[in-house]
Amino acid sequence: MKSIWQQILRYFYIVKKDPNAPKTRYVAMMHGMNRISIILFLVALIILIVRLLKRL
Repeated sequence: MKSIWQQILRYFYIVKKDPNAPKTRYVAMMHGMNRISIILFLVALIILIVRLLKRL
């Protein structure tokens, strides 16, 4: 079973892709959407942390 951290690193091309993984258009689109979701989530976390630190 793959680790979620390994999968995230593969989405951002930090770790080499699995050569046995399917190479369909739908899988590529799914990975692109997941990349966008992860980036937006991280941006939202950064904004929340900055706002929280400004209140202190």
